[in-house]
Amino acid sequence: MAPSTPTRPIRFHRFPLSGHCHRVELLLSLLELPVEVVEVDLLRGAQRSPAFLSLNPFGQVPVIEDGDVVMADSNAILVYLAATYGGARWLPTDGRELGELQRWFSIAAGPLAFGAAAARVHQLYARPGDITPARQRAHALLVTMDAHLAARRFLLGSELSLADVANYGYTAHAPEGGVRLDEYPHVRAWLARIEATPRFVPMLRSPVPQS
Repeated sequence: MAPSTPTRPIRFHRFPLSGHCHRVELLLSLLELPVEVVEVDLLRGAQRSPAFLSLNPFGQVPVIEDGDVVMADSNAILVYLAATYGGARWLPTDGRELGELQRWFSIAAGPLAFGAAAARVHQLYARPGDITPARQRAHALLVTMDAHLAARRFLLGSELSLADVANYGYTAHAPEGGVRLDEYPHVRAWLARIEATPRFVPMLRSPVPQS
């Protein structure tokens, strides 16, 4: 069955410096879906407005509105978009492959979020406290990812998948949190392959100098 097409643009509520938002933006582009972008100014607290909280009571971006469907949480949105508009190419039905995809979603929400992403937020917003543990977690994950990618082009094998979409942004922008990628050649080659994909869209670079 051919993937369906939205009858009107999908409203995409985002903050442009968010890697969680970027993964949704990237898949929307890869699927060539019509989009209406709604900027949410997190720095001014727009995520706590009654209007936004009616969409996501947790007060977090991203959120999409697709007709009557309102979906929050970046990885949940990826699954929704893939299942609704991507077809079998994007959402595996094989149990092993689906399990592996969920594993990489968990990595994106765990070691990546509390490692490279946390270090980036710490540096970007000059958060108090010690950034070292976040950087250590980031490097521990990068060691594992680099070994994993030594034998495959993408995280699940030979083709780009939702696992790559979910883990790309904060990995690519790890240097913004002082986590250099020089020692991880397979990770850097993987990032380059994603960036060479047709309809790839980059994530906005932060204004903070890399250390």
